[in-house]
Amino acid sequence: MVISLIIPRLGSYSNDSIEKEEISRLTAIERKGIKRSLLLFLGFLILLLIGLIPENGILRGVDGSFLKSPVLKGVVAILFLAAGLMGIVYGVVIGKYKNDSDVMKGMAESMKTLASYIVLVFFAAQFVEYFNWSNLGIILAINGAGFIQSLNLGLIPLVVMFVIFASMINLVMGSASAKWALLAPIFVPMFMFLGYTPELTQVAYRIGDSVTNIISPMMSFFALIIVYFQKYDKKAGIGTIVATMLPYSFVFFIGWVILLIVWLLAGLPLGPGAGIHL
Repeated sequence: MVISLIIPRLGSYSNDSIEKEEISRLTAIERKGIKRSLLLFLGFLILLLIGLIPENGILRGVDGSFLKSPVLKGVVAILFLAAGLMGIVYGVVIGKYKNDSDVMKGMAESMKTLASYIVLVFFAAQFVEYFNWSNLGIILAINGAGFIQSLNLGLIPLVVMFVIFASMINLVMGSASAKWALLAPIFVPMFMFLGYTPELTQVAYRIGDSVTNIISPMMSFFALIIVYFQKYDKKAGIGTIVATMLPYSFVFFIGWVILLIVWLLAGLPLGPGAGIHL
């Protein structure tokens, strides 16, 4: 049903400006490049393990723990170095990179594909920042929470109402952790006062938060999705993405809510040691 609604919107893609990539078998030199890259990655991984596994390893945290180690704090930089070095090794082996100038040219070519994304993200960031500065998301969340609390609903209506509320708040607040930090102090005690576990509150929140991610302009990846969409439809914008993905949001919402209701009626545990009732 959803496919029958979505596919006609996509149209017929016969745009000759889209470069067609031919799939062919790897050559011997390309396989050699991949093997050398994997060897580099293996060496990189061994160095990390040498610094992490011993109790006094140099890559452990100040207190000797792994969770506070520089590896976890700098995981983005580590991934960048590993992927970048693997790419350079592969390029050198296949003969694409003969000197540092070739590497710089390759990096410049990659950045060209991100140009439209960077421009779009700049303006999207301004919108998100001004919206956060206005505190409209917080105001809506607090007022909506007070309204739900005043309804004095039963378990299933309360959970469904909270799922709907979380999905709507997702449209005006981007960070999932920030939304939970704001809503948890309100709804967790409310659910507990009614005899329901905090785990049930979080389950309902995650359902509501997940179903509207793809149609929320506040989502951090929304601008990137638009850029990829525009590769096939130059006129695509925020409205195009939202209209195309809206049927999926409805189907996911209905499916998850039905599953949650069945779960609650069956009285099944939500996880190890986590039930529905206190």
